[in-house]
Amino acid sequence: MMKSVVRLLRRSEDRLLGRGMRFAIAGSTVSFVYLLTTTLLATVLGVAFQVALIVGFCAGVLVHFTLQRSFVWVHDDGFALAPSHQVARYLLAAGCQYGLTAASTSLLPAALGLPTEAVYVATVALVTLLNFLVFRHLIFHAKPRVADSR
Repeated sequence: MMKSVVRLLRRSEDRLLGRGMRFAIAGSTVSFVYLLTTTLLATVLGVAFQVALIVGFCAGVLVHFTLQRSFVWVHDDGFALAPSHQVARYLLAAGCQYGLTAASTSLLPAALGLPTEAVYVATVALVTLLNFLVFRHLIFHAKPRVADSR
């Protein structure tokens, strides 16, 4: 069972299921890092919670970008974009994600008559799907394959 999971995760870069699984593993890892960093700083080290939250968020973003680039979207032929361009696009996507989440959770609950938490969960699900597509096609995409000249 474990060997088949590992085999699936290591499959060719074109396999959507393997990418999806790596994307989920990376997301879970980032959630753990973010929560652990924030909680340890605030409760164990006595750092003010808002400071711990910022540090935890920054650690999460750093780990997330690194895992997306080195684990989820690795390409045999390399990336189409330079790392600096990936960082810029990634940060733009993160800002859009935050804006969309903030807007939806402040505007939609009253408009739809739903609890804020329900709107938040639905927004997170939508943003996760959008992130997968944006990362795949606009940020961490492979270089175009060069046709063999023979």
